[in-house]
Amino acid sequence: MTDNGTTEHRPPTDGRRPDPAQGTAHVQDHGPTAPKTPGPAPRARHLAPSADTPSAERADMPTPQRRPGTPTDTTPDPEPTDTTPKPEPAAPPPPTGSLAALLGYARPHWRVLLLSLVLTLLASVSGLVQPKFAQAILDRLDGGGSVVAPVALLAVFLVAGALLTGLNAWLQQRTSERVVREVRRGLVHRLIRLRVAELDRRAPGDLIARVTSDSTLLKSAATEGLIMTVNGVLTFAGALFMMATLDARLLGVTLLVLTTVGVVITVILPRIKAAVARSQASVGAVGAVLDRTLGAARTVKANGAEGRETRTAEDAVDEAYAAGLVGARYSALVTMVGGAAIQTAFLVVLGVGGTFVAHHSMSVSELIAFLLYVFFLASPVSQLVGGAAQLQQGLGAVGRIQEAGALPVEDDIDATGPAHTPAHAAPPAVELTGVEFTYPGRAPALRGVSFTVPGGTRTALVGLSGAGKTTLFSLLQRFYEPTAGTIRIGDQDIAALPRAEVRRRIAYVEQDSPVMAGTLRENLLYAAPSATREQLAEALAVTRLDGLLARLPQGLDTPVGPRGVTLSGGERQRLAIARALLRRPQVLLLDEATAQLDARNEQALGELVARTAGRCTVLLIAHRLSTVTDADQIVVLEHGDVRAVGTHHSLVDDDDLYRELAATQLLAAEPAEHGVSAASAGTSAVSAP
Repeated sequence: MTDNGTTEHRPPTDGRRPDPAQGTAHVQDHGPTAPKTPGPAPRARHLAPSADTPSAERADMPTPQRRPGTPTDTTPDPEPTDTTPKPEPAAPPPPTGSLAALLGYARPHWRVLLLSLVLTLLASVSGLVQPKFAQAILDRLDGGGSVVAPVALLAVFLVAGALLTGLNAWLQQRTSERVVREVRRGLVHRLIRLRVAELDRRAPGDLIARVTSDSTLLKSAATEGLIMTVNGVLTFAGALFMMATLDARLLGVTLLVLTTVGVVITVILPRIKAAVARSQASVGAVGAVLDRTLGAARTVKANGAEGRETRTAEDAVDEAYAAGLVGARYSALVTMVGGAAIQTAFLVVLGVGGTFVAHHSMSVSELIAFLLYVFFLASPVSQLVGGAAQLQQGLGAVGRIQEAGALPVEDDIDATGPAHTPAHAAPPAVELTGVEFTYPGRAPALRGVSFTVPGGTRTALVGLSGAGKTTLFSLLQRFYEPTAGTIRIGDQDIAALPRAEVRRRIAYVEQDSPVMAGTLRENLLYAAPSATREQLAEALAVTRLDGLLARLPQGLDTPVGPRGVTLSGGERQRLAIARALLRRPQVLLLDEATAQLDARNEQALGELVARTAGRCTVLLIAHRLSTVTDADQIVVLEHGDVRAVGTHHSLVDDDDLYRELAATQLLAAEPAEHGVSAASAGTSAVSAP
């Protein structure tokens, strides 16, 4: 609007004539997830409304006009796309992690892990000496000596080994739980702070799977797998040393068999890592499918799509099953080969050792002791194989955890600062200068938007689908950053402020008015935990929720169910507005805040917004003209640019698009035989049906 109160308006410059045959379909603008709208088309001067089309949405967008000196964007608008929700594919799998990364999760617990390793080694030593005691018992029996001492010592080592093993198992399990707790807390902290752009392009179910199932695999690998592997190596070396003291020839035979088997296992282990990565990606896909289906349960049931959704979920489950079978097959193969190695070594040693005994180059007791050590090798070999398999499984999960941990976050979201604006502070102005924005792979959503919202006033944003209204709100909240231009609140560029500070100053009532699972009280206090009982009562009264509260047996402590399913659409919307008002913001953003309200509550909300504008600056998006006619200023957006700025009356006189929106709105509310003209629509605040 100019200084003298007239409307800022750019008349059409392309000389095109409107086409009366042009259709009037409209699609709701949903910001980053909205479907792409068709390009501009000629517009009819007077449109016949459809009985089932919202009146404020029955005009196609005319050719965008540019300010003087602004280059015309000739990029064609994208064609409409199919917006049917589809689950994200499970393949390709995420990159797998490294052993160094896995060790990083265990490093903070190195003291406990070292103690666990010492206990494991002591338990192994108690096992290593047992064949020697068995040899001593056999020798004494053969010579007629007493076996009391060696039997007693053998019993002591048996009991000590059992106690050490039990204590070590408890330490390992406790450390494992601590590792997974820290990983999950770190992931939760990061995922909640992910940038909106990342959340928009990733399935929530897959991100949840990284916190739950992936971290469970990491738990075993980061503690048990590492300790089992290290202990297996040391115990294996100790057993080989003891075998060398008995007979070096049989030791060579044993090593030949085990080396051959070890080569086979080395080839198999990397396949376990890759299989686990694919399996975990498939598990994430299952979570994504269920999140999509259960999140839209009413839509699924209303469209009779239970069968289709069940088949989709079952397909995802089958993919996870198939991927899991591959990993299980390789793990079973490694276990089988490891067990076969010990059996083969025993048979070979028995045959070769029997030959030595027959030629009197080895005693029977020495052969029995050596065979006991061969059997003893089963434990460290099993530990080596099992530990290596667990490490490979953990590495497959580490890759997905690392990928989630590397996603960009809003790192300034925890910045400290005043939670509320001082009561004496004047509402700030909001100024946009040359703001441009483009979603990745899309045509520009905003093209040099510039306008000013005076402090303490109400400004309405109107326009057809794809005009950029919700995108502007996303930029004001710093969900996205402009590709060019500046946005200022008061005298401060919001790009220079921490996101946390920007969002303390701005309250945002979203289009679908989400309600969190919990009670009414928890939802009201969600953004203002320190609100008093009197402030709660005031917020409920001004949003007309006090009547609802009186009907609820538990009052404010009544659970609202997941996503607020126990509330009506209008009640959810009013609850979201009450929640925003409790924050006492400097700027209030209302995105279609009356879309689900009846006429009486809409009128009450309009009066509330008028009063609220006295203590904060209000920007609202609406397709119902009845909610914007009393605004101090109306900004008409078209194709991501400002077409006109003015009051309701001046825009009806001077802007073709706004006049058609007003005419269509009135025609939808008043039958033609009442004789209401299109021009008179501009002076009436009529609610859309």
